[in-house]
Parts: sequence; C-alpha cells; structure tokens
Amino acid sequence: MAKWAMHFPKKTNNHLTKLYFLTFTAILCTLSYFLGLWHNSPSVAISQSYYTAGGSDCPHPNSTSATSKYPTTTNLDFSAHHYLPDVSLTTARDFNALPCNASLSEYTPCEDVQRSLRFPRENLIYRERHCPNEEEILRCRIPAPYGYRVPFRWPESRESVWFANVPHKELTIEKKNQNWVRFEGERLRFPGGGTMFPRGANAYIDDIGELINLKDGSIRTALDTGCGVASWGAYLMSRDILAVSFAPRDTHEAQVQFALERGVPALIGVIASIRLPYPSRAFDMAHCSRCLIPWGQNDGIYLTEVDRVLRPGGYWILSGPPVNWQNRWKGWGRTTQSLKDEQNGIERVAKSLCWKKLAQKDDLAIWQKPVNHIHCKITRKVFKNRPFCEKQEPDTAWYTKMDTCLTPLPEVNDIRDVSGGKLSNWPERLTSIPPRISSGSLKGITAEMLKENTQLWKTRVAYYKAMDYQLAEHGRYRNLLDMNAHLGSFAAALVDDPVWVMNVVPVEAEINTLGVIYERGLIGTYQNWCEAMSTYPRTYDFIHGDSVFSLYKNRCNMEDILLEMDRILRPQGSVILRDDVDVLLKVKKFADTMQWDTRIADHEKGPHQREKILLAVKQFWTAQPTDQS
Repeated sequence: MAKWAMHFPKKTNNHLTKLYFLTFTAILCTLSYFLGLWHNSPSVAISQSYYTAGGSDCPHPNSTSATSKYPTTTNLDFSAHHYLPDVSLTTARDFNALPCNASLSEYTPCEDVQRSLRFPRENLIYRERHCPNEEEILRCRIPAPYGYRVPFRWPESRESVWFANVPHKELTIEKKNQNWVRFEGERLRFPGGGTMFPRGANAYIDDIGELINLKDGSIRTALDTGCGVASWGAYLMSRDILAVSFAPRDTHEAQVQFALERGVPALIGVIASIRLPYPSRAFDMAHCSRCLIPWGQNDGIYLTEVDRVLRPGGYWILSGPPVNWQNRWKGWGRTTQSLKDEQNGIERVAKSLCWKKLAQKDDLAIWQKPVNHIHCKITRKVFKNRPFCEKQEPDTAWYTKMDTCLTPLPEVNDIRDVSGGKLSNWPERLTSIPPRISSGSLKGITAEMLKENTQLWKTRVAYYKAMDYQLAEHGRYRNLLDMNAHLGSFAAALVDDPVWVMNVVPVEAEINTLGVIYERGLIGTYQNWCEAMSTYPRTYDFIHGDSVFSLYKNRCNMEDILLEMDRILRPQGSVILRDDVDVLLKVKKFADTMQWDTRIADHEKGPHQREKILLAVKQFWTAQPTDQS
C-alpha cells in the first residue's frame, strides 16, 4: 500500500506538465494569430505600398485596389508578374489606337493616291511604293466598311464575294462583256473570264497546257503581271500551281482587293523603275494577258526584270496585243504598222535575253529562258548586245533600281546542266533539298538544318492548332501571312490545308532565304516592317510572327508594326506571335489597347522557356453607317 502511495504524486505531476504544455501552446497560437492579423491589416498594406513605391501614390502590386485609398480586405495574388522598367505608362496612355475615319477603309499607306501625285508620271514612277514620312503616319485603326461580313470559304470564294466587303461596281460596267465580274444582289460574282479569255480562265489555261506541260509538276510557281481580278491565278490553284498576282492601284479600282477577297495570292505592284520584290530565279512561269506593259520599250528593261525572276528554263507567256495582230488589229483600234513594230520590238528584246520562242498559236505566244548562259556568252562575243550585269546582287530587290543589263546565271560545266541546280517536280520539291542549300551558295544553312527546321515547325504548328481552334478548323482560314518566314517551314507544315501563305523575309534578316522558299515551291516577298505592306486592308485571315519584334527592336516603333498588322488583318482574324516573354508582355499592352483579345501561353517545350507564345483575335467591328452606305 505504501508503495502505491509513493507513486501517486508523480502521476499527478505528469498531468500538470501536460496541462502547462497545452496552455503554453494555446497562448503561442493566439499570439501568432493576432500577429498575423496585425501584419495584414489595411494600415500596414498601405504603409508597405507607400514605402515600396518610394512614397508615390502607386499602390503595391499585391494591394487589393488601385483606386480605393483604404481597402478593407487583402486578396492573395498567385499570378505571375513581369515588370518592364522600359515600358512607359505615359507611352501606353498616349497609344489610344482610335478608329480612323470611315473614308479610310481602303487606305494603303505606301500606295496612297494623293501622295503619288507628288512623283513623276514618267515610266509610272508615281505608281511605285511611296510611303508616308514620320509626320504623315496614321496611328489609328482602319475600319472595315459598314456591312462587312466574314468572307466566303474557299473554293466558294473563288466565284463569290460580298459586295459590302469590296463595294465597287466600276469593273462590272467597264468589263461587262469580258466576264470579269458581275453584280448580283448582295454579291459580286466572278465567272472566271478575262480580256483575252472570255470563255473563262480554265479554258484559257487548257490552251496554254497544249503548248507547255502544266501537269507533271515541273511548273509550280507563277507570276501574273497586271493581273486584273486574278482569275488566271485563281484557276491555276486546282492544278497545284501557285501564282503571285500583282497590279498597280490605278483606274481599275480594287482589282487586287478583289483577288485577295477571293482568296488568291496578290500584291499591289508595278514594273516601273525598281525591281520586283522577289529573288532571282524564283518563278517557273510568268504571264501577261493584255497587261499593257510596254515590253519592247526603254531598251527592254521590263522584260529584263522578268528574266531576272524567271527560273532557268522558265516560260514567259504573252497574250493580247501585239500577238496575232494580223487578225486582231481592227478590234484593237490600232494601225497594223504600230502593232507590227511592237511585235518586232518584243522579239528583239527576247532575242537579246537569249530566250527561245517556243510557240505562237492564235492569241498566245510563249518564250523560254535558257537553262544556262554558256551559249549566251558565246553570242555576246559575236553580237556585243545587252551586256551581263557585273556588280549587282541578283537577289537584292528592295528599292533596288532595275537595269538593262542581263542578270548572269550561276556557272555550269556542261551546256546541258541547269544553272543553280535542277529542281525536283512538285510535290517532291517541298521536301527536297533546295539547290541554293545543296550547292553551299547560301552561307550558314545546311541540308541537316533544313530537315530539323521542317520537323520543328510541324511540331509547332500542331501545338498552335491545339491552342487556336480557328487555325485547326479545316477551311476557316484561307489567306495566311508569315512575317519572318526564314526557310518557309511554317508554310510547309500547312501544305495539306486549304490555305496559302505569303512568306515574308524581312530585308533586315541576317540571311536572305527567300530564294530557298521559292525553291521549295512556296511563295513570298521581301518587306521592311517599319513600313506598310503593299496590300489592302483586311488581306489576311491569320498572321504569324516568329521573333519579329526582337528583330525590329530599336529600328521602329512597336505600336506602328502592330497597327499595320491590324490594318491587314480581317475582323475575327487571329495572330500568333512567338518571342521573348518581356517583349510579348509589351506587345500585349498595345494589342489590348487595339481591342484584340489576347493571352500568353507557354512554349511547346514547357513553362521554363523564356520564349512564350502570344495568341490574339481581332474583334469584329466596322465603320458606322453613313448616309451613303
């Protein structure tokens, strides 16, 4: 009994120890709670924001309100924050991006009709690119015309466009008997006719196909000069031939705009005094159907430029005056002598370029460029006409003056060899190694790099489609633009979709790769994105840009490039940009001001990459109705 009595106090002490421990723990928890409550009180939040901001009126990033002086609650913010000290709030406020006047719905900054009148009319110089200076640049958003609708999908768009989208009836009257375009209710319909092919473009192309082979894939890229509404290019597409059509902004109102609205590749352009914005040896075929270009005049300078962009063995097709003048002269309202002189002038220029006349049948005449210049150099020693160019870079074509000298083809060892290398037929051409790469003439690009780049963009495009349902939807888009195309692999990854891609190689790019893009059977142009593109508003359904804004950093204003993108993008069109995260955050600020719906997504390799992807959609809006509309 005594033994148990001795242990009883020890048991009581154990209970007291536990009680003290629990009491002490409760006191600590209570103190921690009140300490945390005091730390997160409104007065502390305000004090922290004041001292963190250096005593300014700007709230701390984690404060609950940017407008209330005394917030009553504090919310935890788990979102990522990137703060760019070089982004001025004043600049962001100044960039309002307000809508332009409705009268500017078809504004083309570098082909403005009023500005063009300041320049010489001689040799059509006034119709060339003449961009606004800094004081003339419009910093507003070009509106779509009142009543604008989302265009028809291809191939329906080839035959029909909404009249409200391109509200012009001039050609329906002027070209009424030539089946260019007809006005029917709310639509403009394109029967496929042209001045020299009233039976339709398909029948006309069949006539060409009887003279040269259009079926074996040897002809993939084509150039249509003075294209009208581009029906020739529109109907070549069903034959896997991709044509770039161009025409000036002239009295044939909106002809290029019609082409683009139909879903056909086209640019505003003219052969005048500067080179066409394409590399040498780009096109398998060039075409002129009554394009009114004086080919035999000015020492043949215009046909010499066609020769520069024609591939070795390429074809030049001419229909209309003076071809078949013996039977057509009465209808053309010209004397037989003037037509005969014009025909002889063209023949002389073609001969001086070492071209061979393949055929002339009815209203069609076709010449072929030689596959190399071995024989041509021999005849130069005998006839001493049209010298070869010596110092000009053949692929330089941005405000580069044209010349009457003949662009020399790359050297070959045998008269049967193709200068620069023989191209594969389409579709093998897309995946074959382009001769510019296999020959080593394009420094810094290897065959292995091209293969890796092609596979990389297949992966990236698949990732894009997983994020942009409009890009993934078959037929939703038709006209696409790649602002920094490099090797054209973005376009190559979309080759099975019903789209075409205008591949732009910026003139500031480190390597001029546009020649490679054409050797892959794709199309493109040169461009300086500090200037406006030679196209109409609402040209493209989708715009893609890889590191464009990093390329143009410190070259021109980011907001000016974005406004140009907004001008040429259709309402409800999409944009995907990839760049450094800090660059894209700055882009997003301006894009949000332009009322684009934007978001930034992770790189396809995951969130730990600095390069991110910005996805944007242009909101649908139009000009307000006017008395006229």
